[in-house]
Amino acid sequence: MKRRGLLIILSSPSGAGKSTLAGRLRAWDDSLRFSVSATTREPREGEVDGKDYFFVTTEDFQAQVGAGDMLEHARVFGNYYGSPRTPVQAAIDEGRDVLFDIDWQGAQQISKSALRDHVLSIFILPPSIPELHRRLVSRGQDDVETIERRMQKSWDEISHWDGYDYVMVNDNLDETEERLKTIISAERLRASQQPALMTHVRMLQTQFEER
Repeated sequence: MKRRGLLIILSSPSGAGKSTLAGRLRAWDDSLRFSVSATTREPREGEVDGKDYFFVTTEDFQAQVGAGDMLEHARVFGNYYGSPRTPVQAAIDEGRDVLFDIDWQGAQQISKSALRDHVLSIFILPPSIPELHRRLVSRGQDDVETIERRMQKSWDEISHWDGYDYVMVNDNLDETEERLKTIISAERLRASQQPALMTHVRMLQTQFEER
């Protein structure tokens, strides 16, 4: 029986392992797709419209927000970013899961959107604050000032952990990955994700009555 897709939200403070786990999930199930965001900023060299981002004008973006066609949106450094509803709705209707790597504010917006019944939200916690700092330093992507900004922001992210369906501590990457797979596999079997169940139950009832 065909199922509906899930809208899978992964959130965490920087350095907790969210992006690595998202990549592992896609390697586990190549039908998982990242949501392509819309933005009003100019394309950078090599970026492809519809693949990296949907590049739109500010007027078009605001019109989509006004029409309820953005699942979540925010303004960052003078540009708008958001998640268009139409491609996500199409994927869900076709039984394909869509993966969102977003912060707690975006997660809250999506959880209150028209697609809230299909949301699976998961928050990833670090095992400790010193370990979170060590991971940010060891990955070698940021200078000292940037790392400190990320650390300051981390508590704001962590303080919203209780707004998610599932919360797990990423103290072992392999074990966390396996727990994520278990959660997703189970949630795909939610009754609300299987629209054909009612038809099947009615068929069973008819067969029972005809015995």
